[in-house]
Amino acid sequence: MKNLLKLLVFFSLGALNISCSDSNENAYSNNPNNSNELTGSQSAMGLVGVSVSSSSSEIAGVSNFSAVVNSLENGISSYTAQATVTNPLVKNMISNFPGVLINGNSVSISNLQTKQTSDGIKCITGPLAGVLVKYDASVGDSFTTGISGKVRTVVSKTGVDDYPYGMYLIKTIQVESTVNATNRISGVNKITYIANHKFGMVGVKVNFEDGTNATFPIYTSAEN
Repeated sequence: MKNLLKLLVFFSLGALNISCSDSNENAYSNNPNNSNELTGSQSAMGLVGVSVSSSSSEIAGVSNFSAVVNSLENGISSYTAQATVTNPLVKNMISNFPGVLINGNSVSISNLQTKQTSDGIKCITGPLAGVLVKYDASVGDSFTTGISGKVRTVVSKTGVDDYPYGMYLIKTIQVESTVNATNRISGVNKITYIANHKFGMVGVKVNFEDGTNATFPIYTSAEN
């Protein structure tokens, strides 16, 4: 569910308090020098009917996360998602997200929008808005988000199959989101997006202000 802080948490899966109104932009930019744009063809992971899930076990008070693409228009995929959330810190973090409804421990979100191309992933709505990852980026590359003080920087790109993902070991690129004090999400110090060129977003690591952290795996029913 922090996948919704992603997805991302949601898109975890995710993704929270500040909205981004760029959903009317072209699905794919022809300007590859703009760090806040994606090139490439439409990814199969963004097609209608594709589902997203996380671990079947509870992680940091979050379980039963699932999401599905219910529309695709001009390259923008819209998701609905739900999860069981017993952690009050997580509930507080996502309570002001656009489209989030909380009923006891049941949390749902509607109209979470992303772009997914062969080039990478971009979140369109919420405080996660902006490019989450570009698969061909190098360590040290950064993506701006259009929100002052909010930058995402590539901190790792393994180049070898060393990250456990289901029954596989895969190569990953990890992008760390840094924010200034004004734009910090309540309760969170840092979010790290973990992605793979074939499987897309495969995990989101959240570092909390209390010194703890949790990594949420992400599984998508389609591949690039």
